[in-house]
Amino acid sequence: MKIGLTSIFVDNQEKALKFYTEVLGFVKKTDMPIGPTDRWLTVVSPDGPAGIELLLEPMGHPAAAPFQKALFDSGIPFTSFGTDDIQQDYERMKSLGVAFRMEPTKMDYGGTDAIFEDTCGNLINLHQD
Repeated sequence: MKIGLTSIFVDNQEKALKFYTEVLGFVKKTDMPIGPTDRWLTVVSPDGPAGIELLLEPMGHPAAAPFQKALFDSGIPFTSFGTDDIQQDYERMKSLGVAFRMEPTKMDYGGTDAIFEDTCGNLINLHQD
């Protein structure tokens, strides 16, 4: 068994696509309509285009917005992305205007983490082992 798809709720799919591709550097994989306004919209890592897809999930379910807001207001990242060079990614993203809640910080468990806002209602953890 393996993970093939994971998702993140976004308040605007077009804005999310722009952020996740132009700022974070992911690549659009699938983009097809699901209903009158929503899309099945996924991105992948350019290093693993056949790997795990991230679904930029529309906020259609009534529980989605309160769940997303509760995590955001509590300072809890919705998900975590890995990096081989957290300082370089931090500097690059900061130069593109990404708002960081926590700059790269060595954690007690040994890794280094940074937390940023994705412009779509989520906090994301950036992690380097």
